[in-house]
Amino acid sequence: MYNKNLTLNNGVKIPQLGLGTWFIDDSKAADAVKDAAKLGYRHFDTAQAYGNERGVGEGIRTCGVPREELFVVSKVAAEHKTYEEAKAGIDETLKKMGLDYLDMMIIHSPQPWVEVNQSDNRYKEGNRQAWRALEEAYNEGKLKAIGVSNFYPNILTNFCEVVKVKPVVNQVELHPYYTQEKALETMKYYNVIPEAWAPLGGGRYNPFEDEMLKMNIKNLFFSTWILKTLTTCLPLSILYMFLFEIYMFMSVTDYLNKKI
Repeated sequence: MYNKNLTLNNGVKIPQLGLGTWFIDDSKAADAVKDAAKLGYRHFDTAQAYGNERGVGEGIRTCGVPREELFVVSKVAAEHKTYEEAKAGIDETLKKMGLDYLDMMIIHSPQPWVEVNQSDNRYKEGNRQAWRALEEAYNEGKLKAIGVSNFYPNILTNFCEVVKVKPVVNQVELHPYYTQEKALETMKYYNVIPEAWAPLGGGRYNPFEDEMLKMNIKNLFFSTWILKTLTTCLPLSILYMFLFEIYMFMSVTDYLNKKI
């Protein structure tokens, strides 16, 4: 069983392998969570923008695994750039999911989606206001950890220099096709763990059509890279056999690395 954890900068343990739920319909999310939990997944990632928090929450509550053994994450909507919006959104997420607390909540993007790469406005004050709401919820025990997502190195640097509570993760596109060395250096400097979305290259690339990575060697290559980079990663699927394959290759790769 693959059960490797990483330690966040506030001491909280986060399972390295998680299930990403982007594009999983709310009506199918509960079954996806329960199937993944049966395989051994303990880290589940959703977002206000995904529209499936209710279903993910149902899966968490009914999967048969004690709540304290699960790591549940959601994200503040990218459009919420005021304290009031972020605070209301955090409470609404907890209500939708039917949970007393989340293990982590993060700012989904430094810019609203319609402005990503379309505007020079980096919403410095808006992100600080959203962060204030996250810090407050963290101090109240509603959230066990707080982080960010899609923060470029310069944005993360400026952010970490002014906030009281440092983010524990920065969730970014990260895979062997897009290794983001500068971003990783910045995260290491501020003791922020990189969390990979599209860890199989699905954001811009399709490794399953790559002639160099055909057959199961592709999975061994990707899982080795994930382990060596010390990221948390969020493969996305509702297909039981795909989740099983990823979980098994992470387990086998970890075992082989320990033997070599």
